[in-house]
Amino acid sequence: MANVSSVGIGSGVLTSDLIDKLVTAEKDPTEKRLDARQDSVTAELSIFAQIQSAVTDLRLPARNLANPDTFNQLSVSSGSAAFTARASSDAVAANYSLEVISLAKSQSLSSGTFADSDTTAIGEGTLNITIGGQTTSILIDPANNTLEGIASAINEEAGLEASATVINNGSGFQLVITSNKTGAANAIDVSVSDTGGGSLVDSTGLSRLSYTTGANGQQLTLNQAATDASIKFNGIPITRETNTIDDLVAGLTIDLVGTNENAPAALKIERDTAFVTEKVKEFVDSYNALRQLITENSKIVPDNPAAAGLLVGDTATRTISNQIRNVLGGAIAGMENDSVRSLAEVGITTDRETGNFLFNENTFRSALESSPKSVSAIFSEQGRASDGQIEFVRAGSSTLPGTYDVNVTQIATRGAYTGSQVIGTNTLIDATNDEFSVKVDGISSGTIALDQKSYTQSELLAEIQSKINSDSSLLANKVSVTASYDVSGNLVLTSNTYGNISALEVLSAEPAAAASLGLSAGVGVDGVNVEGTIDGIAATGNGQFLSGPAGTDIESLQIKVNGGATGSRGDVRYIEGVGERLVDLINNFLGVDGTITAKNDRLNAELDSIAESRAKLELRIVSFEERLVRQFTAADILIARLNSTQDFIKGQLDALAASSQKD
Repeated sequence: MANVSSVGIGSGVLTSDLIDKLVTAEKDPTEKRLDARQDSVTAELSIFAQIQSAVTDLRLPARNLANPDTFNQLSVSSGSAAFTARASSDAVAANYSLEVISLAKSQSLSSGTFADSDTTAIGEGTLNITIGGQTTSILIDPANNTLEGIASAINEEAGLEASATVINNGSGFQLVITSNKTGAANAIDVSVSDTGGGSLVDSTGLSRLSYTTGANGQQLTLNQAATDASIKFNGIPITRETNTIDDLVAGLTIDLVGTNENAPAALKIERDTAFVTEKVKEFVDSYNALRQLITENSKIVPDNPAAAGLLVGDTATRTISNQIRNVLGGAIAGMENDSVRSLAEVGITTDRETGNFLFNENTFRSALESSPKSVSAIFSEQGRASDGQIEFVRAGSSTLPGTYDVNVTQIATRGAYTGSQVIGTNTLIDATNDEFSVKVDGISSGTIALDQKSYTQSELLAEIQSKINSDSSLLANKVSVTASYDVSGNLVLTSNTYGNISALEVLSAEPAAAASLGLSAGVGVDGVNVEGTIDGIAATGNGQFLSGPAGTDIESLQIKVNGGATGSRGDVRYIEGVGERLVDLINNFLGVDGTITAKNDRLNAELDSIAESRAKLELRIVSFEERLVRQFTAADILIARLNSTQDFIKGQLDALAASSQKD
C-alpha cells in the first residue's frame, strides 16, 4: 500500500483519511460479495460433506443385505447341558433329538512306581509305540533311560500322537503316557525290544513299559481306555472318535460335553430372524438419516426465500435422491412370480408425509419365515437354475439381471488311470509289489509304500487311496485321488480335479504290482473342461465352470455344471436385489467421475476461484490507492502553489495599500 502520511500537508484538504475512505468505498462492495459467496459455498460444502458421509453410512448396511449369507444365519438351541451345537450357512432349519450315551476318551497308561524320576535306570532298548496303526520307534539308551529321559524322548517325537509326563504320586514317581486323540482307533500299544534280553513283557528292564490291548499280564496299567463317543441322533445309534461331530448333518457341528443317557433332548436349528431383522433395521435407519438430511436442506419457504435450504435446486442432491429412490422403489427383475417381491411386501413402506421408510418388524419376520429365498432375493444377489445339476456360482457388476438359457455341449471329466488286471477277492501286498509312484494333475508323488499284509477288495481300495493322498508333495499342492473299481473289477485311480488340468499317470511300479494291482508305468485319460453356451453366447469353460465373456449381458456370470447330459439344460435366472444395486450405485457416486466427487470438485474449484478473485481485488485496490495518492499529491502541490501565489499577491496588495495611505 502506498505511503499517504504526507498527503494533504500542503492543502489541508486532500488528506490520507479521504484516500482511505475512497479506497474502502471502492473495495467493500466486491469484498462483501466475495465474502457472501465464500460463506455460501463453504456452508454448502459442509452440508454436502454430511450428505457424503450419510451416503457412505448407507453403503455398509446395504452391503450386509447384499450378502446372501446374511439371510442364511442360523441359531442353534440345545435342550441339554450335555451338548452344544453351532450351524453354518450350509445347514437347514430342523428339529432333532440327541442322547449322549458316552463321551469319546483318549487312552491313558501308567507305569509302576519308582523311587526317583531322574536317576534310576529303567532299561535300554527300543519302545515301539503304536497308535491308530502308526508305529513310532524310540531308542532308549544310557542318555535317556530314566523316567524323565523316556518322557522327553516320547514328547520329542513330532509325529507321535501321544504325550508323556512324570508324576509324583506321594509314594514315588510314575510315567504316564496319554494318547493325543480320543477314540477306540487311537488306543496305545507299547512293544519293547529290551537290550537286556529275556521276556519282553516281564517286570524287569525296559519291558516294564510294555502294553498290548486286550492281553493279559500287562506291565503298564490302563487308567483310561480309548473309547468312541456314543450317541443316539433321532434314535439312531451313532459312534464317532471325537467329541466334536461335524460330519453328521451338513453345516451342523455338535460338541459333546456330558451325557444325558435315557433322557433325549431337543437340538433345534432355526433361522436367526433377529439377526436379519436387525440388519434390515440398520438399513432403514441409515436411509432415513440420509433422506432427512437432504429434506431439511432442500426446504422451500414461499414467504421467505432467504430462509430456503442451501440445497434447493441442487442437481447433484436431486440426482442422488432420485437414483436411490428408483433403486429402492423399482421392480426387481426376475421375481415376478415370487410370493413376495418388493420392499413393501416385507414390511418396508414409505411414510406419505415425510417420505421416510417405515419398518414393520412383524411383517418382515413373517415373510422371512414363510419365504426366506424370496426375501433374500429382494435384497441380495441370487441365482436360480431350473436344472438340479446346474449351480449358480456368482455374477459380476457388469452382469445384467435376467433369465438365460443354458446349453451344454461337453460335460467336464476327470483324469483317470485304469489298471490292467482284475483285482482278486484277497490281495497279498509284500516286498515285491508294495511300492509305486504317480503323477496327479502334473504333480509327482514320492514313493507310495503300501503296508505289507493281505487285503480284501474294499480294504485295498482304502489303503491305496489313503497312502496316495498322504503323500507330502501331493498334499502340499492340494491334489488328491479317488480309488475305485470299474465294472470289470480293475483298479481305477481318478483325480479329484475336473477339467483339462486333470491328469493321472503311474510313474513307476514294482514288476509284481502289474500282476497283482494292474499298475505299470503309463498315462491315463486326461480330463476335459465343460463346454457350452449361456443365452446363445459361447461361454468359457474351466473344469466344471462356465463363465460369460466380457462385453456381453452375461459378463462374469458363472455357473457350475455338476453333471447330467449334453444339450439344453433349462435356464439360469440372475436376480440382483436392492442391496446389491444400491452398493453399486453408491460406489458410482463416490467414484472418480461420480456425482459426489464431481460436486465436491466443483465447490472446491469455486473456493479456489473466490481466492483468486480476492487476490485480483487486492492488486486492483493497491493500484487504485496508488493512483489516488499520485493524483492527490499533484493536486496538493498545485493548491500549495496557488496558496503561495495568493499569499504573495495578498502581500503585494497589502504593501500597495499601506503605501497609498502614507501618501
